[in-house]
Amino acid sequence: MMIKEQIIDQIKKKRSFLCVGLDSDIDRIPLFLKNEKDPIFEFNRRIIDATKDFCVAYKPNLAFYEAMGPKGWEALEKTMAYIPENIFTIADAKRGDIGNTSSLYAKTFFEYLNFDAVTVAPYMGIDSVTPFLKKNKFVILLGLTSNKGSRDFQFTELKNGKRIFEEVIEVSKNWADNDQLMYVVGATNAQELRNIRKIVPDHFLLVPGFGAQGGSLEEVVENGMNKDCGLLVNSSRGIIYADNSEKFDEIARIKAKEIQIKMDQLLAANNI
Repeated sequence: MMIKEQIIDQIKKKRSFLCVGLDSDIDRIPLFLKNEKDPIFEFNRRIIDATKDFCVAYKPNLAFYEAMGPKGWEALEKTMAYIPENIFTIADAKRGDIGNTSSLYAKTFFEYLNFDAVTVAPYMGIDSVTPFLKKNKFVILLGLTSNKGSRDFQFTELKNGKRIFEEVIEVSKNWADNDQLMYVVGATNAQELRNIRKIVPDHFLLVPGFGAQGGSLEEVVENGMNKDCGLLVNSSRGIIYADNSEKFDEIARIKAKEIQIKMDQLLAANNI
């Protein structure tokens, strides 16, 4: 369980705002690991050991675990138990449903798996989000995503002159304070971060799309960093799949450290 002040403290101590995405695909992990009793957990364990000094958050993507059935859930449980307590944990689940269903999703991620945060789709409105708003837990609402299809709906202009993603953030910021609410903002939309910061100046933003998807870390920081940093920038494939040999974890460590060094410089440049 981590609160906002603890996240900020870890960012300052580690000189990093890196989130490592544990998108652990049984078809992409090194072949030699498939001889292990639990290949996915063994992969995650080695990635965690290699990167924990350089990141402040881990974000398992639930789809990769759910697709494996009971074995996937077991690997996820073991992974969650293995992550150090001073590292923020995010269930990348993108849930969102009517109240009683959301209540059970919240119980799964916050009580059973003990995540610190869960990603939630806001389309169904406040009653689908409220069950996730637990004390000392975070909801990370999808604000502006980095996929190509985001322009199908999210950029549509409303009669009040706002685009849909801006309206979502403007309305939802009143559902909870910034001790419980964060937003997903894709790195490939870095130019929009400045506008989003005008709406939610003090909230943390989870920023995917950095690295393999082409987002620029410098642009994200220039447009999205606040006085507390206020950013968790995610890298998945660029770290965990940087190498496919028996030295995959050593290469992952090198990649994570490279990002941390750059983040340290950017934090210092912003007097953090």
